Amino acid sequence: MYTTKDLLNSSQLKFYALNTEKNEVDYVADGELASLELLDISVAESHGTINHCASVYLADNDRIETGLGTAGPRIINFADILKYHYIPLAETIDVMLATIEDALGSPVEIEYAVDLNKSANGLPSFYLLQIKPLVGNQLAYNIDLGKIDKTRILLFTQSSLGNGEIQHIRDVVFVDIDKFNKLKTYDIAMDIEKINHKMIKENTEYILIGPGRWGTRDPFLGIPVVWSQISNARVIAEVSLANFPLDSSLGSHFFHNVTSMNIGYFSVLDTSPTDYIRWDVLNNCETIAETAYLKHVRFPQPLQVLMNGRQKTSVILINT
Repeated sequence: MYTTKDLLNSSQLKFYALNTEKNEVDYVADGELASLELLDISVAESHGTINHCASVYLADNDRIETGLGTAGPRIINFADILKYHYIPLAETIDVMLATIEDALGSPVEIEYAVDLNKSANGLPSFYLLQIKPLVGNQLAYNIDLGKIDKTRILLFTQSSLGNGEIQHIRDVVFVDIDKFNKLKTYDIAMDIEKINHKMIKENTEYILIGPGRWGTRDPFLGIPVVWSQISNARVIAEVSLANFPLDSSLGSHFFHNVTSMNIGYFSVLDTSPTDYIRWDVLNNCETIAETAYLKHVRFPQPLQVLMNGRQKTSVILINT
């Protein structure tokens, strides 16, 4: 249960707004926030857009009052909607989820927006933005680490998505960390696209490993690939380096592809006492192709990928 102090400390103070007056936007130079402006919440209040979303903290009696009728620190808690039902939001969401689940035959998650301004019929508007089927196979695939020969481990992580076992992959495409240059991530993405295109023609799935965040739009945070450039990757691993940390991803569509197709998605942190990759084994494996920054290697026997979706633990084993 949140206390009044917790609400004061965690309440939203700023928000991003789309700047429609910008005619030219350079996402390469200015990053993924190039078209946005970070504004104080008071700007939204002056426009009347948070009238039913905010409350006020009253210091005299240490309580929170719904609405913006008095002076004091603003708290974004949607009390007028969630507590006093200014609009039937919960009921609307329940109806939408039930209707869509009945139509698609599976549970779903939705993204939506609500316009509290009254439309022609005198009511606010509910907009359904996106529908995603929920992944239903995240039952715990048990990994008994005590029975695994540690010398067979190629990769181990306790931060992963995916569940189950994969036994047919022999190919690994990885960014050579000794040659990695964060100024050349677009070049690396193009090299990966060429290899992926070749893999599609050969109907070969592979494991993809590289530093930073896959699918980012910021080339200084990782490799800025789109899904079509890595579509035949069955397991994707992102790695942090001492001078190249992992940042949180906001790629909703990218990760929907990962979760809906149960693609293994691993994060291997250099600061973790448990996570690791055997780079020496990868570099000594048979090289199929090599670019300035990439290596495509092939193991003589298929690798064994084990993923426990509930514990977020995954391991890749070498078969001899």
